[in-house]
Amino acid sequence: MATAAFDRIEEAKNWIQQKTSHVPEIGLILGSGLGDLANDIEDVTVIPYSDIPHFPVSTVEGHAGQLVVGQLSGKTVIAMQGRFHYYEGYPVQEVVFPVYVMKALGVKVLIATNACGGMNSTFAAGDLMLIEDHINMTGVNPLIGPNDSRLGVRFPDMSEAYDRELITLAQQVGESQGLSLQKGVYAGVSGPTYMTPAELIMLRNLGGDTVGMSTVPETIVANHAGMKVLGISCITDMAIGENLEPLTHEQVVEVADRTRPRFIRLVKGILDEVSL
Repeated sequence: MATAAFDRIEEAKNWIQQKTSHVPEIGLILGSGLGDLANDIEDVTVIPYSDIPHFPVSTVEGHAGQLVVGQLSGKTVIAMQGRFHYYEGYPVQEVVFPVYVMKALGVKVLIATNACGGMNSTFAAGDLMLIEDHINMTGVNPLIGPNDSRLGVRFPDMSEAYDRELITLAQQVGESQGLSLQKGVYAGVSGPTYMTPAELIMLRNLGGDTVGMSTVPETIVANHAGMKVLGISCITDMAIGENLEPLTHEQVVEVADRTRPRFIRLVKGILDEVSL
């Protein structure tokens, strides 16, 4: 099974390499409402997920469902304009498949973004949070099963799942842009339901500052593959269990849309300064 996974990754990598001359160094995963950053990529190659061997297809509103490869802020990047989620019905190994393909293509740094709910009462809707750590409450781990040492070690260390130097750099870039960035712990859940008040109180008591339905599986795999990870969350709603208001996906996307200019400026600034 492990060998079959490696072969699928290689087949997807080789197919993509035939479509573009770019060798990407930085991978971008663009979450709900945040995909417009890919429109700023220059000298671009756009590849629909449905064309790539073994790629799943994004089914969520606000996710365009394509790879965008090219130049952004002086760096060669590959952006996922829309991601996959465990709640869409894909096995978690398929959800993370593109991350292994990015690594095979040459990516060293993964910037994973998401829209999420804020459980920390000092946060506000529209804030951007740098992820310092995560709590995996999804009930799954993408590394369960046979391990292929060509992809990574059997027991990956997760003591620094989100690279501290990248967090510091992002904070410095934010300060230079006049952005007040939050920092905290992201609690990853499976979804697709939003959380109950009791669940939100539990997650906050466990140490979570935000809650969302993505990012954790991709971060695990990126660490397995030896990539550095920077996680940035757009807080689209306040998820305070004691005072929970009804929420729709449309509301989430609307706040992400409003936050987009600051988010794009921040990511571009990080790309300007990051050294590989």
